[in-house]
Amino acid sequence: MITPGELASWVIHEDERILAINKPGDVVCHPSKHGPWSSLVGAAREHFRLERTHLVFRLDRETSGVVVLAKEPRMASVLQTAMQDRRVGKTYLAILTGVLAAPVTVDQPLGADTASPVFMKSAVRADGQPSVTRFEPLASGGGFTLARVRTETGRKHQIRAHAQWLGHCVVGDKIYGPDARLYIEFVDGGWTPELARRLLLPRQALHCARIDLRGAGQPFVFEAPLPADMAGFCALHGLDAGRATAPAA
Repeated sequence: MITPGELASWVIHEDERILAINKPGDVVCHPSKHGPWSSLVGAAREHFRLERTHLVFRLDRETSGVVVLAKEPRMASVLQTAMQDRRVGKTYLAILTGVLAAPVTVDQPLGADTASPVFMKSAVRADGQPSVTRFEPLASGGGFTLARVRTETGRKHQIRAHAQWLGHCVVGDKIYGPDARLYIEFVDGGWTPELARRLLLPRQALHCARIDLRGAGQPFVFEAPLPADMAGFCALHGLDAGRATAPAA
């Protein structure tokens, strides 16, 4: 459950139309059956006394970073249209398994992975929707790579699915990591020493570091620094986390 103090500490920006929040990696965005304070949207409505909030840019529960909510329908429409027209810049940071030696663009269609034991899983398939992800290595060490990631499309689990296809899974990913059945094990039994041994982190090491709304006609660039768990992993494995703040090439 989210507390009012926690929510207030996550706010990056608030005005009469837009709310930007730095979401931790263990918070669900959408309302749940456990009440308003169990989700980011519900807590925002309660804390800021909003009749409605429009979740324009969502993140998976285990993905941390910038989330943007519109407080009014008109602003929601403006931002959603800009997203559809690819006029909004989104930049992620990810810790990948293996050494990614050079920048690479994955241009592979994504659709439902009908062979997976996890029904929500996506996979590269010829009849999928066009999907493009750009990976740029920032630092490598200990058999891992800290990468800057940009998406040109917005498909479900796009970065994680493309990282797996590339052969450099996101560290800690229960679905797109070493075995999708680990997700089922986690749902059934929670976090265990065996899962810790195989996944290395209790959540996927993916963070939305920057959302640029200037292409949507708004004077905002929202940023969230690398979170402590990912920074700690970088330090443990000799990855220069300071490269995460370096300007894009």
